[in-house]
Amino acid sequence: MSNSKAAVACINTDALQHNIQLIHHQAPSSKLLAVVKANGYGHGLLEVAKNAVGTDAYGVARIEEALQLRSGGIVKPILLLEGFYSPDDLPILVTNNIQTVIHCEEQLVALEQAELDGSVVVWLKMDTGMHRLGVRPEQYDEFIERLHNCKNVAKPLRYISHFGCADELDNPITSRQIELFEATTENCQGERSIAASSGILSRPDSHFEWVRPGIIMYGVSPFSHNDASQMGYRPVMTLRSHLIAINELKAGESVGYGANWSTERDTKIGVIAIGYGDGYPRTAPNGTPVFVNGRKVPLAGRVSMDMLTVDLGPDASDEVGDVAVMWGDNLPVEEVARFVGTIAYELVTKLTSRVISIYTKDHLGQ
Repeated sequence: MSNSKAAVACINTDALQHNIQLIHHQAPSSKLLAVVKANGYGHGLLEVAKNAVGTDAYGVARIEEALQLRSGGIVKPILLLEGFYSPDDLPILVTNNIQTVIHCEEQLVALEQAELDGSVVVWLKMDTGMHRLGVRPEQYDEFIERLHNCKNVAKPLRYISHFGCADELDNPITSRQIELFEATTENCQGERSIAASSGILSRPDSHFEWVRPGIIMYGVSPFSHNDASQMGYRPVMTLRSHLIAINELKAGESVGYGANWSTERDTKIGVIAIGYGDGYPRTAPNGTPVFVNGRKVPLAGRVSMDMLTVDLGPDASDEVGDVAVMWGDNLPVEEVARFVGTIAYELVTKLTSRVISIYTKDHLGQ
């Protein structure tokens, strides 16, 4: 009987490095701002940053994430992608050499009024069509002038925007966003960035001086129509557990809460030690694939807090202790996401603290 941990996320740092090199190949003239927010997309904030060799800076969503990187020994530039939330954050940015986005009047006023011991590297967030965060086109000139005149802003100013529909390859909004961003920054001295993962992969004309790889760096596709492996990327995370019981069911018997699945034949049911308490989605329907001993077997019955059940088949020779893979090597997380009716981003970022992360390399195996 296996003595392995229950839910384990195996993070392959060689796969991470492979993906970074592939991004360099696809955007050879751009610097890489590796997006490590949301605990490195579930892969571990600090460990991803330490192993992301070949990147030039890091992007985070919260100042707490930036400070965790600094306290962990990360010295490369760090950018707050949503900017600071309070004027009280500004001295912290100066002390810790953290860069910030500016996307609204309130942030600009706070920056203008602050008494700081040094300057802050500022990226002006330009709303080019997503209409979530950013300065509208009619405000560009005023913001640029005020930032240039602000003693607290390091020069030259930098410029950033974000695509709303770049994962939809035929959506004309993306081209309009690129054209507006390029036209309004062509005479500016500072560096620019608009392309995240989908832009990196599909729009070379959007690469500019910086690209911001997020989900693709972890070997997950931003597109709904294909998996990252089809583009040469490798999954960095393999989420696995193991069989803790194998039960025989007679035709007509059900399994799990609510009895929402019944077998039409005599079969064997495998019980796997993972559930929504680990971040595996409770909404995963019957039929969602799980990889066991070289084959995909279907989820059978409702996912519970600590366990889920799969139909191993009547002739199964699986044993208690055998490894079960929820996604990763041999089972793309994108495929699981399609069954669940969500995106792979959500699956990898929602793992709970109960999941043990193990960092490995190719030669160490899984």
